[in-house]
This record gives sequence, C-alpha cells and structure tokens, in this order.
Amino acid sequence: MVNPNDVKKLREMTGSGVLDCRNALEATNNDIDKAIDWLRERGITKAANKAERIAAEGLCNIVINGNKALILELNSETDFVAKNAEFKAFLDKISNIIVNSAANNLEAALVINTDEGSINDLITNFTAKIGERINLRRLTVITKQDNELFGSYLHMGGKIAVLTLIEGSNEEVAKDVAMQAAAMNFKAIRREELSQEEIEHERGILREQALNEGKPADIVEKMLDGRMNKFYKEVCLEEQVFIKNNDITIKQYTDSFNCKIKQVIRYEVGEGVEKRQDNFAEEVMNQIKN
Repeated sequence: MVNPNDVKKLREMTGSGVLDCRNALEATNNDIDKAIDWLRERGITKAANKAERIAAEGLCNIVINGNKALILELNSETDFVAKNAEFKAFLDKISNIIVNSAANNLEAALVINTDEGSINDLITNFTAKIGERINLRRLTVITKQDNELFGSYLHMGGKIAVLTLIEGSNEEVAKDVAMQAAAMNFKAIRREELSQEEIEHERGILREQALNEGKPADIVEKMLDGRMNKFYKEVCLEEQVFIKNNDITIKQYTDSFNCKIKQVIRYEVGEGVEKRQDNFAEEVMNQIKN
C-alpha cells in the first residue's frame, strides 16, 4: 500500500507526476531513494531538472464553449518548441479540458483530474518528453449572459490573444474590439477605471514636462487637461481611434451598434517575464565541469 505522504514527498523531490511517483513507490516497496532511482532510470525526473529554467516563449489560446470562454498562456523555453505541432496539440488538449471543467482559476485548473493524472502531471510529463520546461502561466475564465457575446482574436498564431465580452448581439463588433485591443493595447476600457494614483502620476509627469519647456506655472495648469485628454485617448480603449475607421473612436463605433464593452482580456506571450540572457561560453564550461 502506497502512502500518499510518500507520493507527495517524492513528487516534491523529483517534480514527477503523481501517477509516476505512485508507480515508482509500488515498484520499490515505498523506498524513497530507490524510487528516485527508478524514476531517473526511466527518464521521468528530467522535468525536475528544468524547474528553474525561464519559460518566456510559448503561445496563448482561446476556447469558447457556450456561455463560457477561456483564455490562457502556455510557456516554453524557446520559440522553436512553441512552433512545434506537438506543443500546439498539447495546448489545445489542456485548453479543452479546462474549459469543460469547473475550474475558474490557475490553481484549480492545475489539479483537474484526467485519465492521465492532473493537469499539472500532464505538464510535468510533457516537459520530460519535449525536453524543455513547459509552464501554464496564467488563465482567465469568463461567463456571459444570453444578451452578451464573446469576441476573440489570435495574432501571430497566439503570440497575442484577446478575449472580449460585449453587451449586444453583433459578432463583428465583438471581434473588431478584440483586434483593436491586440493592435493598440490599453490600460483601461474607459477612463473611470483608471486608478487615481495612475492619473496623478501621469499629471505629475506632464506637469514637469511643461515646466521644463519653459511654460509659466499658471499656464501649465490650464494646459494639463488638454494633455491628459491625449493620454486618455492612448490608454483607454473606448477613447482610442478605431483602427478600421480613423474618423471615429471605439466608443462611437460600439454605440452605433448599440453595443457596450463589458470586459477585455489581453495576453501577450512573455509580457512581464524577465528573459534570461544566456552566456553560451559559460554554459559550455558548466556542462564540462558537470
């Protein structure tokens, strides 16, 4: 009888999947050290050696299932692996498993049980198979009402992904908003959603810029509102110029179809991840030493 605590311990030590750890312990009569050897002999612990590697490449994906939609980012170490058909198939596989489950956050998604173990187990095993660290970095699940629509757009095969939720019944508007967000990016849908801290920070920068231009202090304060309006047009999605018609804003476009933007999720692969700059010579020397 395998002790669940031993399975947990072995998994933490090796990074292997739950089923692999259980099989290893069964094969070695619950001897942790022998179980580690058992896993190493079969190449299963390769994934553990990659746990600290930086995975900043990969692809995003969007899956819509009725009134539920999922957007996620799956990372790899290199773009070469991300372009591999096997990686894309794995991305689709876990995306469909997650969207058809009750999971609504990353933590819950990783422990979804399948016939092959948990999602985390699948990722660990795929890491061992593919030879690079694979990491499910983030995901968002959105549900809609019957009077709402999802829109989606994948740019460059999934390097940028945008999922939109609009109130209304025009699918073209929902997709156009997604394309706009992919192309222009944004900080908020509308200016009311910006924090007071962000607004004051920007006003402070613009104030200093104007003063450095030699403008008198009393004139500067009168100029700020105009310069802030320009800032809002850049960072607020509804105030941006529509990329398909430069004569109108996104809000004017959505209003013309009696639609309202409710939510927009934009993922760009690797954003916010500090990519490691490898020193090739140093890497070779480290391999020689080991």
